[in-house]
Amino acid sequence: MEYNIFDSIPDTNILNEILNLHVAIFGDSDDLITKMSSKSKLLIITARDGERVVGYKMGYEITNDKFYSWLGGVNLLYRNQGIAASLMEMQHRYLKNSGYNIVQTKTMNKWRGMLILNIKNGFDIIETYTDENGLHKIVLEKNLQTFMEEE
Repeated sequence: MEYNIFDSIPDTNILNEILNLHVAIFGDSDDLITKMSSKSKLLIITARDGERVVGYKMGYEITNDKFYSWLGGVNLLYRNQGIAASLMEMQHRYLKNSGYNIVQTKTMNKWRGMLILNIKNGFDIIETYTDENGLHKIVLEKNLQTFMEEE
């Protein structure tokens, strides 16, 4: 498995692989490129098997010390191999080394695997709310100072 870090939108081939994977996991790409273009300090980490993107994690800066871990997923055929955990660990190390203190994410009960992975990796649930579409959201945060002390 090869992992790559991009601090901007990657080239067309990698971007198309990410979009295809995103659609396979979430059902549509919902203007993803436009949304990516509008994010401050976009960060994308990919896991590739050969030329194929089999996992990705992306996020963006909220403030100069808080980062939002926005989207990610792993191809169904590659799950339960530690790829999501590796992507998360790489993201958190990069963020810590870039001066961020907090990483925040949101999930829903239907994404239980991600919720469990977040909790196992030091995230705390800080809030829940119901969004404008009636979906129940879970907000989690992790202190990156603690992350580096665990090693």
